[in-house]
Amino acid sequence: MYFYDSTMIILLPALIISAFAQFKIKSSFSKYSKVNSANGYTGAQVARILLDDDELFNIPVEIAPGKLTDHYDPSKRVMRLSEEVYYGTSVAAIGVAAHETGHAIQHKEHYVPLELRNSIVPAVNFSSNASWLLFFIGIILSIPSLINIGIILFSAVVVFQLITLPVEFNASSRALKILESRNILYGDEIRGAKSVLSAAAMTYLSAALMAISQLIRLILISRDK
Repeated sequence: MYFYDSTMIILLPALIISAFAQFKIKSSFSKYSKVNSANGYTGAQVARILLDDDELFNIPVEIAPGKLTDHYDPSKRVMRLSEEVYYGTSVAAIGVAAHETGHAIQHKEHYVPLELRNSIVPAVNFSSNASWLLFFIGIILSIPSLINIGIILFSAVVVFQLITLPVEFNASSRALKILESRNILYGDEIRGAKSVLSAAAMTYLSAALMAISQLIRLILISRDK
């Protein structure tokens, strides 16, 4: 089986970091979801306050099913918060809500990395599915051109993951600055929110590392065929 070969070792560091990142975000969110903010705002209220402060009155804040499913949808211009964040008054909930608001502000300001990421989403969705199919068909049938096309298509996934890093880091930086300047969180609360958002950032780093590792693995496999 081609899935089980010596190149799998390349994925090991990324797998370890990914597992640690998942543990970190879950443990950090769990810890600070038990710490209520002094102001008592809910995540939904904080999102609404920050959106209105930036004159983004037309962006609704809705509930998204599931846990840690919070996101800003630039195509529909809507913010969706998980129930735990939407109704939560914890430091974790407020930090996450502010982070997603950061994305909405990025969109309004035409933040270049966000604009670039949004523009390549359709291509990346196609590439992520087609790359593996073409690569392994090329391997099985010994067609170098298909192998190379698969690698090129997967490279788009790597580019997407790399572009995602400044988008997410910038949104978190914006969130923390606004929460502090607007006196929504104070002192240790800011440090708690930073802990949650830093843990979330690790998941994006691990995703980028995994994509790069997979690309290197595909290149090595292609050279042996």
